[in-house]
Amino acid sequence: EVQLVESGGGSVQAGGSARLSCTASGMNFDAAVMGWYRQAPGDECEMVSTIRPDGTTSYVDSVKGRFTITRAGNMVYLQMDSLKPEDTAVYHCAADGFAHCDARICYPACSWGQGTQVTVSS
Repeated sequence: EVQLVESGGGSVQAGGSARLSCTASGMNFDAAVMGWYRQAPGDECEMVSTIRPDGTTSYVDSVKGRFTITRAGNMVYLQMDSLKPEDTAVYHCAADGFAHCDARICYPACSWGQGTQVTVSS
């Protein structure tokens, strides 16, 4: 089954940086579009950034120029710079839009696991 484990969150002052990591297992990592999603309390799950197997990246407008997604081996990273209080959320990793898959079902991003909390204070 597909397992994605996030780490690296924490509390940061506005303007600071943080780096998130996601370790993938149980999947063909090299063929997957990997992504970072986030969900703040009361808000819907939001796609933050994705990276395709060929390295093509995409970002939601609100993080362009501040966040950088990379991938290597079986891991995907999100470097977050110039953090703002509105970046506060639980961040989740996903493969092809899914947070976890077992033999019967795949769970969409943000719907499985605890993710990693990023809190940005002003």
